Amino acid sequence: MRIPAMALALSVALAAQPPLTYPPTNRSAVVDDYHGTKVADPYRWLEDDNSPETKAWVEAQNKVTYAYLEAIPGRKALRDRMTKLWDFETFSAPFKRGGRYFYSHNSGLQNQAVLFVTEDPAARGRVLLDPNTLSTDGTMALGGLSVTEDGRYLAYAVSAAGSDWQVWKVRDVVTGKDLADEVRWSKASGASWLKDGSGFFYSRYESPKGGDALTGINQNHLLCFHRLGTPQTEDTLVYSRPDQPEWYLAGAVTDDGRWLVISAGKGTNPESSLFLKDLSRPGATVEPFLDRMDATYTVVDNEGDRFFVLTNQGAPRNRLVAIRPGRTDAFAWTVLIPEAKGREVLESVSLVGGRFVATWMRDAHSAVTFHDLEGRKQGDLALPALGTVSGFGGRREDTETFYTFGSFTYPGTIFRLDLKSRRSRLFREPKLAFRPADFQVKQVFYPSKDGTQIPMFLVHKKGLKLDGKNPTLLYGYGGFNVSLTPWFSVSRLAWLEQGGVYAMPNLRGGGEYGLAWYEAGRKDKKQNVFDDFIAAAEWLISQKYTSTPRLAINGGSNGGLLVGAVLTQRPDLFGAAVPEVGVMDMLRFHKFTLGWGWKSDYGSSETKEGFETLMKYSPLHTLKPGVKYPPTLVTTGDHDDRVVPAHSHKFTATLQAAQAGPAPVLTRIETSAGHGAGKPTAKAIAERADVLAFLIQNLGMKQPH
Repeated sequence: MRIPAMALALSVALAAQPPLTYPPTNRSAVVDDYHGTKVADPYRWLEDDNSPETKAWVEAQNKVTYAYLEAIPGRKALRDRMTKLWDFETFSAPFKRGGRYFYSHNSGLQNQAVLFVTEDPAARGRVLLDPNTLSTDGTMALGGLSVTEDGRYLAYAVSAAGSDWQVWKVRDVVTGKDLADEVRWSKASGASWLKDGSGFFYSRYESPKGGDALTGINQNHLLCFHRLGTPQTEDTLVYSRPDQPEWYLAGAVTDDGRWLVISAGKGTNPESSLFLKDLSRPGATVEPFLDRMDATYTVVDNEGDRFFVLTNQGAPRNRLVAIRPGRTDAFAWTVLIPEAKGREVLESVSLVGGRFVATWMRDAHSAVTFHDLEGRKQGDLALPALGTVSGFGGRREDTETFYTFGSFTYPGTIFRLDLKSRRSRLFREPKLAFRPADFQVKQVFYPSKDGTQIPMFLVHKKGLKLDGKNPTLLYGYGGFNVSLTPWFSVSRLAWLEQGGVYAMPNLRGGGEYGLAWYEAGRKDKKQNVFDDFIAAAEWLISQKYTSTPRLAINGGSNGGLLVGAVLTQRPDLFGAAVPEVGVMDMLRFHKFTLGWGWKSDYGSSETKEGFETLMKYSPLHTLKPGVKYPPTLVTTGDHDDRVVPAHSHKFTATLQAAQAGPAPVLTRIETSAGHGAGKPTAKAIAERADVLAFLIQNLGMKQPH
């Protein structure tokens, strides 16, 4: 048999690497019975993140991994280049409260962005909160914030070491000093102040027991009210649903201060319900509003008791309607912005400056239109390129708003929009050491296994030769109604500079084309997501963008599941794989922290039908001994309390034991890090450089120097 020259060169390079000796991983005799089917779980002990045995295993695995990474010649050059690229100023779009503007700023390599306050949005102003002073290693992160209507007080949440748990504190904006107020054990929550600034609403769980803070199940979300100047023990329980332990609850005060809008969602299910509490009436109780849990409902704003609601009820790609309490049947609604006739999705709407600003998704990139309060279209906002836009916050009396635009080769740039003329001008533009004109972005459509046309973005240097030799990174997600749209990434730029191609398909299971697109990739249709991703890889090879030895796959969280699943289904198709913080054990995901909420997407092994579906693709359970798997780097964080690290640990141990070929199977376990949010810049640079170094080494690319 003739071996292609490129594959031969790559096999020689892999053979030249010193053989790896993995730490021994003890196997136990744990066996579960799922509806009459026995399933072994020999690495169950790795689920205990507090045990000395698990800690020793993590340390031993990291020792092997870092020894491998440190031996890669171009690793230091990659980290140096990425550090240089990362070192540029970034800003958030400012928002206004009580005559003051608030925004975040990072000078470049600060571990955490700093919150500023100013009276003039064009002026720097003063530091209000610097999270970098809260810890020596930058692992204390600002998780959320809310400012009183008069701009006097800031409620802010901090999280430690990447955990989803938050502690809410209150800072006096004038003095810059914290008050004594502190609210603990908050998760999946924002904060919403009363109009007079006397207190705020937030959501929490009961405090965890013993050592269960990072792994114990979180259920029975509580909506509470904290009055300024009082201890948390005196906080009022506003709303709870013990009959619905899997509901998330959130409370938001309307801009006019009259209503508390309570939204309820079951896990990550897109359907929701709304309840109202009339804050103008002392002693008013919580009343149902749109409580059918049959569609998505988001209150955009209100005029008295007339609510503007963004919903997919009767409109799979969303519409904006006006609804009054007591007249909530769809025939009584007034349609303001109807569902688009094509495949566009009405992604979000804000009411600012006396008009609606509507953001649409057209083939997975943004478009913006303006409408009066009756929904009549007033015009379009011209955007710089094919990309993603966000922002347009403010109050209906404002005369201006800000938005951020970005794309694959267009760093996030802030624009200032005059709401009377509907004209925007550049407000803040980042300065990076790269030339966007050197790169090309295009969108293609390819057929999946069942013929469905899937869109995919491709990014690479101009003048690319279609000779099958280009190192290509295929990135995907495909789930939870999440849409992948063009955005800027420093680590992606570093990959492109090395001659890499970046491919991002919009898989089913996402929200790119509305409810039907999402439904086509969930529960018993989840295989469509994997088929879409595999078809993307096959298309890239058939079009000679790349070939198997030069093709890597990557994804995180649900995308980590994606990579794990296709790795087991088509190990022959890929040259390398990097699943990050992935959901790998599909039979037990619901037994940890908020994992039960994912049953809306995955189903559950608690039912026979769910078990049979999950067993067909669960990455942990579809690995087969004696198979030659591609080089794989599994990443996770020891404080990940969303997708607990046991998923990655058990998958790594199983894959190491199953591997029949010479390709490395490594795991990089970051300490004092979680699912990703709030990760310090230094840790982010180190992690992304290691991932790229692993790919460059295993795809046979030229080492940077």
